[in-house]
Amino acid sequence: MPTFKIIQGGMGVSVSNWMLAKAVASRGQLGVVSGTGLAVVFARRLQLGDVGGHMRRALEAFPFPRIARRVLDYYYVAGGKPAEKPFKATPSPEFPFAGAVAELTVLANFAEVWLAKAGHAGVVGINYLEKIQLPTLAQLFGAMLAGVDYVLIGAGIPRSIPGAMDHLAAGQVAELKIDVEGAQAGEEWINRFDPSGFCGGEAPKLNRPKFFAIVSSATLAMTLARKSNGSVDGFVVESSIAGGHNAPPRGPMQLTAGGEPLYSQRDDAELDKIRALGKPFYLAGGCSSLGKLAEAIALGASGIQVGTAFAFCEESGITQELKQKVIAQNREQKVRVFTDPAASPTSFPFKVVQMEGTISDAQVYSERKRICDLGYLRRAYRNEDGKIAHRCPAEPVDHYVRKGGTVEDTVGRKCICNALFGTIGLGQIGSDGEIEPAILTAGSGQIDLSRFFPDGADSYTAADVIDTLLG
Repeated sequence: MPTFKIIQGGMGVSVSNWMLAKAVASRGQLGVVSGTGLAVVFARRLQLGDVGGHMRRALEAFPFPRIARRVLDYYYVAGGKPAEKPFKATPSPEFPFAGAVAELTVLANFAEVWLAKAGHAGVVGINYLEKIQLPTLAQLFGAMLAGVDYVLIGAGIPRSIPGAMDHLAAGQVAELKIDVEGAQAGEEWINRFDPSGFCGGEAPKLNRPKFFAIVSSATLAMTLARKSNGSVDGFVVESSIAGGHNAPPRGPMQLTAGGEPLYSQRDDAELDKIRALGKPFYLAGGCSSLGKLAEAIALGASGIQVGTAFAFCEESGITQELKQKVIAQNREQKVRVFTDPAASPTSFPFKVVQMEGTISDAQVYSERKRICDLGYLRRAYRNEDGKIAHRCPAEPVDHYVRKGGTVEDTVGRKCICNALFGTIGLGQIGSDGEIEPAILTAGSGQIDLSRFFPDGADSYTAADVIDTLLG
């Protein structure tokens, strides 16, 4: 059984960065890095001059120097790129997922985990979205090369992940079926990753990390426990008030008078059934509140997963300006979180902090030129030639319709990919010179961040969160 009582949530694009995960793991809890878009994060950090030299330290530790050298030569800018110059483009995920994008993805996931694990004996996990399928095998291999201890995956049904990790650990070819809209009977698209091919020879034998599935219902937990192609080692049970992506309500989507998805008792996880599976589980959603850890343990859980409290601590990747805005609004109890049923191209509800100047601002949203130049949340579909292609309801409307999508599916969609990079200060520079606007997510309700502030301080650390929650 795990010894940690707190899992630090894997948030956003590098909100849960290596510095935050390291700080949490150093205190004996499970520090988690976000694996979403790490290839782009890594490339942009190098283009900003790799302040502190951390990316280059990880490159030196990477076991395949020729790959590390290629990436460094292509992306690194000594002293950093000019502020007004756009970031160099990184390849969008395509099928099959191979070549330069696969190399960059493996290296980036290795680097983030390696940095998070350096200098302490704690445990580190990495969080992925099941909906982002194309990079998954390369991401897993990179994280496992660095010795990641836990893999956490939500936003879907990750039934094939445990078996893929078994194969990668053994140095064998791993496969993952890609969901393709419009696929005809008997058609399958399989993404493959060959560790030996990547390594240019015999692949190393790796430790197989523990796998925790992020679920919202006992039905999904039981399905994964019984029908996955390998061992599921535990669960994170998220309620509908957790930040980020939420599972849709069961049954047809109904909205409240305010336009948010309507959740009911039918959507509550049946903890007795999850407890009966005999695997460790952690509760998530509103767990930063006083007494929630003790309450979770009393219900049979091993502990809690906490996101929002860590999101605004000193070590998180959110820009200082955005952190201070949220903290100021929190002190006045004016933080408003809207569960947006349309924002995410995944079609999963997504919690958005309402803040002027971000993508939640109606004027900012309307003035932003629609563009899809990162492509992580694109959906695979079968085109007229019977081949796999990609489209995103947040891309330019005429592009999406030309690819067989509907105008209705584009209404209200936000480019979460680009916006999340804006949140961490890595937003792309547009052709008009404007930086991509940010997006903030947090759990529902008014979390009291003041609980975590030391006396007289205007910020708090990950250690302050842990000490408060355990205390």
